[in-house]
Order: sequence, then C-alpha cells, then structure tokens
Amino acid sequence: MAHALRLAAHGLATTQPNPRVGCVIARGDTIVGEGWHRREREPHAEVLALEAAGAEARGATAYVTLEPCGLYGRTPPCADALIDAGVARVVVASEDASQRGGGALERLRAAGVAVETGLMRDAARELNRGFFARVERRRPWLRLKLAMSLDGRTALASGESKWITGDAARADVQRWRARSSALLTGSGTVLADDPRLTVRLDDAPVGAVAPLRVVLDSTLRTPRGAHVLDGSAPTLVLHAAGAHARDDRFAAVERVALDRDGDGLDRGAVLALLAARGMNEVQVEAGPTLCGALFAAGFVDEMLLYVAPVLLGDDARALLALPALARMCDRARLRVHEQRMVGDDMRLLLRPADA
Repeated sequence: MAHALRLAAHGLATTQPNPRVGCVIARGDTIVGEGWHRREREPHAEVLALEAAGAEARGATAYVTLEPCGLYGRTPPCADALIDAGVARVVVASEDASQRGGGALERLRAAGVAVETGLMRDAARELNRGFFARVERRRPWLRLKLAMSLDGRTALASGESKWITGDAARADVQRWRARSSALLTGSGTVLADDPRLTVRLDDAPVGAVAPLRVVLDSTLRTPRGAHVLDGSAPTLVLHAAGAHARDDRFAAVERVALDRDGDGLDRGAVLALLAARGMNEVQVEAGPTLCGALFAAGFVDEMLLYVAPVLLGDDARALLALPALARMCDRARLRVHEQRMVGDDMRLLLRPADA
C-alpha cells in the first residue's frame, strides 16, 4: 500500500478534478502489476495495474489507495474490471463518499472477492485532502500561503514586499501552486503587486493542469493590463451583483456575480461555487485583509507560512488582519503539521489545533 501511495503521488499536479489514486497488484510479496491515475478522462489506476498484470491478476491481491469506482462515468466501473480479472482480494486504504450508491465493495464481496479497508487510511486521506473536503463538506481545502519576517511582518508600510523570502522558498511556492486546483487573490493584491498567479516550474510534469486563477473584485477595479487578465491561464473574476465593467478589460476571462456579505463578497458562496466547479485544493495568495477574513470565518484548513530571517520594523504590515482580543484564552491555536528549512527560510505547515 505504501508503494501504491507513492504511485498515486505522481498525479499531484495532473489529476484535477479527480483524486490521486495508485494501485498495486501482488501475488504474495511479488508485484505483478501497478498503475496510477494520470489525468481526467484517462484510465484509472486499477485498469492500468490490471493491464500490466495480465493473467497474473487472477487470484492476486489488489492494493488500492481509494475505493474502486462502482458507478458508470467517463470510464466503466473499476470494481467490475477487478471482478472480471479474477482478483481474489482487494485491500482499500480509504472509502470514497463520492461513490456512495455505486456499491463497489458490496459487488466485489458478492462476487467472492475478499475486501479489506482502512490500511494506511490517514496517509491516503492526506494525499487527497482537497478531494475529500470537496466531496464530504462541499467546499475546497483552503490553504493560505504567507511569508513573513521574524517580527511577523509581510510588507513595508509602502506595500513593498518583494522579496521577503529567498529564491529557494519562492521556487517551493511554485510546487505548491502546481498541486492546487485554484489560486485565489483579491483585487487589492492585484493593484499592489500585479501577480501572474501561474505555475512556473522547469520540471513541470507532463499533463499538469493549470490552476484556475480566481480574483475577488467586488467593484471590478482590476486595471487594464493586469497580468490576471492576460488570458495566459484560465481565470475567474468574482464580483458583486450590480457591478459593471464599462470597457473590454475582462474580455479574456470569465466573470460571475455573487452576493455581498458586509464589505466584501460572500466568501462562503465563493467556496461553494469553487467546489461546485470541481476545485479540490485552493491556495490563497492575498493580503492581510482577505486572509484575515477567511481565517476569522473558520474557512482556513492550513497555512503555508515561510519565515525569513529578516526584520522589517514596527511600521511594516502585519501578517493577518484579525479582530482584537480581550482575553488571552480567545487566542487562535494552531498546530505544526510540518516544518522544514527551505534555503535560508523556515517553512511551516500549520493547521487549526481543533481540526
């Protein structure tokens, strides 16, 4: 199963909106076939592993990182392929809520196949945390990408922020972008930094899916010539109902109107819309106002925080704009899920302590 999970990870940047899945066919300790799902509309991991195993699949064990599909979609059900191949045993890491009603495991058992579930379930869910978030709670896995100095600052008072971190950390961000379904920012960041929000990797995998660029722009103030309007990547501009562009600035991108919630767009509606469009992992690259609002609303699943060994001083901008606290017991608690050095900078992956 560990090998199947390693195979599944090859699809980090290519399977969107599908989950990353690996499959190993083994007879005892000998692997006779393996496969991983590469991209949407292509064969699933089980089918590729069965093709590699050929006649050796009969009587063998299939280790699959996700419950085999039992529903007819763009491909026939993998459960039926496993039955037809004569597999004797199927070991599944994690069940798949999107397959409820497909009856894959029941069909396998009815055909005399031994079925076991739960082996390395946590690792399998971690690999597909965005997919599970979208399927089970109807909103994407939301990650804030942040960079700060040792004194907790993200930009000078003037707004200048290039560059707090070093080259290695900025290259690392590109890899996190590559695994994301969407990159979300606000119009304030577009005006201040004019980001491209594209993936720039020298070793990008073949078939990598370009993340959707999502701009929250209530009043359609994104200026002509902004990189996010250049058509170089799929782009969605979300604005308030009633806002109108009086020119063709947005001709190369899609626009959708949403309701307001206070001084901005309804962020819950934003995430629901992205989930409905198949977005699994959404990486937010924005300023302290939008990031703080998402965190305060409880929408943030993890923070990807780069800490640079520099000091920016008292007048520099804070990491997040959050409401003031009257009591220490009300402080937001985070736990360190992962920590490592990236060049001279420290990278922390933080998640809410109660998650």
